[in-house]
Amino acid sequence: MRTKIFCDIADLNLIRKFNKKKIVRGFTTNPSLMRKAGAKDYKAYSIKILKICKNKPISFEVFADEHIAMIAQGLKISNWGKNVYVKVPIVNSKNKFTGRVIKELNNRNIKLNVTAVYTAKQTKKILKVINKKTKVIISIFAGRAADTGKNPIPEFVKSIQLAKKYKNVEILWASVREPYNYLQAKLLGCQIITVPPSIIEKIEKFGKSYENLTKETVKAFLSDSKKSKFKI
Repeated sequence: MRTKIFCDIADLNLIRKFNKKKIVRGFTTNPSLMRKAGAKDYKAYSIKILKICKNKPISFEVFADEHIAMIAQGLKISNWGKNVYVKVPIVNSKNKFTGRVIKELNNRNIKLNVTAVYTAKQTKKILKVINKKTKVIISIFAGRAADTGKNPIPEFVKSIQLAKKYKNVEILWASVREPYNYLQAKLLGCQIITVPPSIIEKIEKFGKSYENLTKETVKAFLSDSKKSKFKI
């Protein structure tokens, strides 16, 4: 199957650049990326993004911590554009499952991206509170799990299996660490992978032979030694 590549970014210039690429099928953002991009007004900045990205799906995250406030923010965000997915964390900062938020927004036919998911057990909890019509993305954080020495693959396998009965649900490989993650996600059957710009550019260059890679590497070492004027 073909795994869709979403670009994980909030910088306006980069969104402008990557929105033109056919390889990029959508975008994801989060409050950290928005802050890094210099956003001061969350809604105003999101509207600027939507003026660039008019047709491809894009996720904007709620940042409230209480369930009622999350629902209120989700309702507002969903009205910003037809291509908008409301991003909701699986738990709040007190580790309380946001099932009420997911269920309420899902029942109102609001497209969701449930984020910060790590386990199939969490995927199962999400599936129990949603319908089988409204679109839902479940974002599983592979890279962050691997950073702690955990193998995320079994959780993906189980989550994908659990979600098979839900035609409206897509499993997303999040927190990419290297271009090869795209091939892993594809092999597993993830419908989406969200990738930072620098890694998308590397994916576009897939296909080099080992011979070429060896030659390029040796040339790079030689070039740096000359620039440094090394002598032995």
